[in-house]
Amino acid sequence: MLKLDVRKDWDVAAILVTTPLLILAIFLLPDTPLRVVLGLPFLLFFPGYVTVLALFPARKDLEPIERIALSFGLSIAISPLIGFGLNYTPFGIRLVPILACLSIFNVAIALVGLWRRYQVDEPFLPFDVKKVMNDALGSYRAEKGVDRALTIILVIAILLSVVALVYVIAVPRQGESYTELYLLGPDGKAENYPNNLTVGQNGTVIIGLANHEHKTVTYFIEIWLVNATYIDNQTQVNKMYYYDTLNVTLDHVDANLEGNWTSQWEKRYTFSFNVTGQYKLWFLLYEDAEPSEPANLQKMVDYSGTVASERISEAVLNHVQSVNLNMRIYS
Repeated sequence: MLKLDVRKDWDVAAILVTTPLLILAIFLLPDTPLRVVLGLPFLLFFPGYVTVLALFPARKDLEPIERIALSFGLSIAISPLIGFGLNYTPFGIRLVPILACLSIFNVAIALVGLWRRYQVDEPFLPFDVKKVMNDALGSYRAEKGVDRALTIILVIAILLSVVALVYVIAVPRQGESYTELYLLGPDGKAENYPNNLTVGQNGTVIIGLANHEHKTVTYFIEIWLVNATYIDNQTQVNKMYYYDTLNVTLDHVDANLEGNWTSQWEKRYTFSFNVTGQYKLWFLLYEDAEPSEPANLQKMVDYSGTVASERISEAVLNHVQSVNLNMRIYS
């Protein structure tokens, strides 16, 4: 029968109590240090500790220092493996699925370890912390030569790992910097684009931007109607009509990886053309300044054969962020 004596089994009791406290802290007090204080052992110690307890419940199975070292080592292995498994599920690697899986793992294996603890004659009971530490020091002093050196290296590696992790959490790196540029159809969906128009007929798209550059950025969107061919992996611009330039200044917004995606800036844009043929409508994105040449661009003037042609070559090579729309214009 499973039993829990808090005086003797305070290690398991601490895990069973800390897990729901961490869940409450994450959802009710997300910006407090309590989340970090509870989260570090939850992630880096508990998974390995309960696994060691379930596998080696007897006192004689492992020395105390070996239990501590294995607890950290196994935790560092188990937590990423759970995340790796979630990556192949519809839930993905997100806060709630990871928190749920680790919580279930810690609690379930802790209960298994508690049951296993009382199936052996002399279980490992960490009630007397001072005694456990003395036993660990005694085990270390009894070691000689290579064993002692390996123990020292292991302890130093664990301490360095913990210090490095605390530093990363305390001084987080700036996330990846990027800009979202997208094009939607007139209904606000990635469909029903105006790919076929007649001369003078209006087409409508929705241009969207989101700034994740960690700074305020002024964006310039140049719009070009281009007929180009691709020969031997080279872009040959045959016709290139300048149409318009849009500009907007956006502050940085954090990418929302947990909740529903929301737009930062969108513009409903309508256009029409007085030329016929097969084209691509290019939307070229520039940050803080647009190209200086050619100067004084004129609407629906053909700039093929000029320095402006390099814009399309760079866009094709992804040196310039862009989106484009296939366009057939009939007479």
